[in-house]
Amino acid sequence: MAITKNAKKANRVSIRKREVNDRRRRTMRETVKTVRVSIAKKDTKAVKTELSAAFKALDKAAKRGVIKKGTADRKKSRLAKAIAKSAK
Repeated sequence: MAITKNAKKANRVSIRKREVNDRRRRTMRETVKTVRVSIAKKDTKAVKTELSAAFKALDKAAKRGVIKKGTADRKKSRLAKAIAKSAK
C-alpha cells in the first residue's frame, strides 16, 4: 500500500486512468462486436454505420494508448475484409 503523500496521489490518479481506459476498451470491443453481428446477419445498411463507429473507437483507443496502433490497424483491416467477404 502507498505510504507517502505522493504515492497515495499517484495511486488515485492510476485508478482514475484505469477506469477511463477500461471504459474506452469496453466501447471498442462492443462496437467491433456489433459490426461482426451485423455482418453475420448480412445487414449491409447497419454495417456501414457501425463500421465507422468501430473505426472511431479503435482509433481513439490507439491514440490514447489503450491498444497499440498496429493492433488497431489489424482489427480495422480484418473488419473490412470480413465485410468484403460477406458482400460477395
